Amino acid sequence: MTYVYLKTQAYSGTNLSLNTIPLQITSVGISVTKTIPSFPIPLSGVLAGESITAALDLGMASKAISLTGVINDTSITKTIGGATTTRTFTAHEIAQIIAAGVDSTGFAKNQAFSELVILMPSFVRSDYNYSGTCSVSGNLTKTSCLEAGGNWTDITTLDDRSTGTLIPLTFGSRGGSNAKDNKGVPSPFSLFPDSSTDIGLTGFVRSFSTNFEAEAHDLSFTLEFEVASVVP
Repeated sequence: MTYVYLKTQAYSGTNLSLNTIPLQITSVGISVTKTIPSFPIPLSGVLAGESITAALDLGMASKAISLTGVINDTSITKTIGGATTTRTFTAHEIAQIIAAGVDSTGFAKNQAFSELVILMPSFVRSDYNYSGTCSVSGNLTKTSCLEAGGNWTDITTLDDRSTGTLIPLTFGSRGGSNAKDNKGVPSPFSLFPDSSTDIGLTGFVRSFSTNFEAEAHDLSFTLEFEVASVVP
């Protein structure tokens, strides 16, 4: 997978090659751990013939992403002193940049990482219509296309991933407030993405590990990213 990016705090706009660290990933692990207080009900086995456990869903969960991949010599573009600067770094230099970014705080905008983008193929848009094209430019969904007076053409080949759209992995669901998958959700924290430049997973890098091997130009690494709202 080459569609994985670590965004620094300095990232803004829609250019995924600016103020980001592109990563070559061989494996992505997604972990969601639900936190629900639970307790067994005394004597429930006597009355009901089986034991019963009561649980209270308070809407709490921890979300983490585990990445395994390889670091190669790569060109990185950053905004340095107000100017766009592109340099080719060795794999060892990039490993050092990532390690320094994990060690820094949110005040170091050119170092600290605040967002992880993992692009994945998608056939179905946030409005539950298939991906496609609109005769009026700038409209990414069928709903917005029709509202703009355009004609929408659905994709026709659903067995070819290239006909879909790359969107960031997210924990958001399709639909707006109290609509579609968000029925019963009055104020969604994040909206389902429709393009590759939409917001991915915000949070922080929990850990980063790599080894400098003798005479090795490529470095294998593991990275743990925790989804969270970080202050500052």
